[in-house]
Amino acid sequence: MKKKLLLIQPTPYDVQGQLIKRKKLYMVGLALPLIAALTPEEWEVQLILETIEEVPFDTDADVIGISSMGHAVIRTLDIAGEFKKRGKTVILGGYMVSLMPQEAKKYCDSVVIGDVEGVWPEVLRDFEQGALKPYYRKELVSLENLPVPRYDLLVEKKIGDFLPVQAGRGCPNTCTFCSVYCLYRGKYFRRSIPEVIRDIKKVKELGFNKFILLDDNIASDQEYMFELSQEIKKLKMQWMSQCSITVAKNERLLKAIADSGCILLSFGIESIKQESLNELNKGWAKTSEYPELMAKIRKAGIEVSTEMVVGTDADTLESIEATARFIEENKIIVPRFYILTPIPGTDLFKRMEENNRIYNRNIYSYNGTEAVHIPANMTPEELTRAYWKLYNKVFSLGSILKRTLINKNFLKKPINHLFYLLVNIIYRWDVKKGIPPNII
Repeated sequence: MKKKLLLIQPTPYDVQGQLIKRKKLYMVGLALPLIAALTPEEWEVQLILETIEEVPFDTDADVIGISSMGHAVIRTLDIAGEFKKRGKTVILGGYMVSLMPQEAKKYCDSVVIGDVEGVWPEVLRDFEQGALKPYYRKELVSLENLPVPRYDLLVEKKIGDFLPVQAGRGCPNTCTFCSVYCLYRGKYFRRSIPEVIRDIKKVKELGFNKFILLDDNIASDQEYMFELSQEIKKLKMQWMSQCSITVAKNERLLKAIADSGCILLSFGIESIKQESLNELNKGWAKTSEYPELMAKIRKAGIEVSTEMVVGTDADTLESIEATARFIEENKIIVPRFYILTPIPGTDLFKRMEENNRIYNRNIYSYNGTEAVHIPANMTPEELTRAYWKLYNKVFSLGSILKRTLINKNFLKKPINHLFYLLVNIIYRWDVKKGIPPNII
C-alpha cells in the first residue's frame, strides 16, 4: 500500500485575520510540483493551493509538507500546529523557515533548510525508517538533472494561463536586506539550457502558451540568457521573468529577449533615491538611469513591473510621496512595495539589532506592511501611514488607467494589457481592504 504525502502552499491572513481567498490563482509556485517530482513513485502525492482550495485537515496522509513563503508564514505555522494536534508528521520548508529554522522547529517534526533537491529522498527514507532528523540541510552545488515538475498536479486546478519553469537560483549581488543573498551569499546556479527547454516544452504540451521563467536574476549571465532566448524563440510562446534593470544596457540581449516572446520583466529597483540603494549595498544600480532604462525596455515591447522598499535611512515622507509620481510617469505596469523589514537571519536584522533600532520584536507580526524598525527621518507609525498612502495613490483609478490602457504598447498587445488592468483592479480592491498586493 502506497504511503501518502500531502503538500500545502498556504495563503496569508488579511489584516482582520481572515484567510485571503481567490476564485482563481494565476501565479502558482514551483516548489511543491518539484518536491512531488522528487518523491519516489511508491508515494501518492496530493497538492493543495490554499488560496483557491481548502486544507483537508482530516486527511489520511502519512506526511504533511508545508512550504513557507513571505506573508503566509503565520498561516504556515498555524496549519502545522493543527496537523501536529492530529498526530501527523509535519515537515516545513521554504525561505522564511530557512532563515529561522530553530523557531520553525517548534511547530513541526523536521525543517528543511534551504534547497530541497539534495535532501528530499533522504527525508522520506528516514521517515519510513522512523529516524526523521530535526533538520536537513545540504548546500546546493548544482541544478542539473532535475526531474520535470509534476505539472499534472496543477493543471486541473483553477489557475491562470501560464505555468512556472525554473531557469536559475540565487543571485551574484549582495543586497543586505535580501533573503536570497542571505541564503546564497552571492552564489548563482543556472540550469542547462536543454533542461530548461525540456520543461517549457512540457508546459506547451499541456496546452499552455505562456510561462513564467523563475530566476532571482535571469540576466546575470548575459550570454546564457542570449542563448536561452534563442531557443525559447523557436517555441513561439510568451513568457515573463525578473532580473536586474541593467539588462537594458545590452541592446543585443534586450532585443533577443523581446524577440523570444518576453512580455514582462520584473525589477527590484528598491528606491528612487540613490542614497537608499547605497545603504542596501546596491550602489551598482543608479537611480538616475532608471527612466532611460525603463523606456528602452518598454520600447522593445516588454512591460515593466517593479518591487520597491520604503523606510531606508535616506527615505523621507516627501521621497515616498514622490515615488507615486515616478511610478505613473514611467508607466510601470504592476508596481509592488514593501516596508523595509529586518527579517531575523538577514544582515539587515543584525545591523538593526546592534544599533537598538528594532521597534517591534514580535517576529510573527512581520509582514512587510507595518514598520517594525525605527526609521531615520520619521516615526514607525508615520512610515506605515506613508506606505499605505503610496499604495492608495498608485492604485487610484486614474493611475491604473494611465499605466495600463493609456500606454503605447496597448495596441500591440491589447489582451495582455487587459490582463494587467485586471491585476491592477484586483490589487486596488486588496489595498482598499488593507491587504498588501501579493497574491494574483
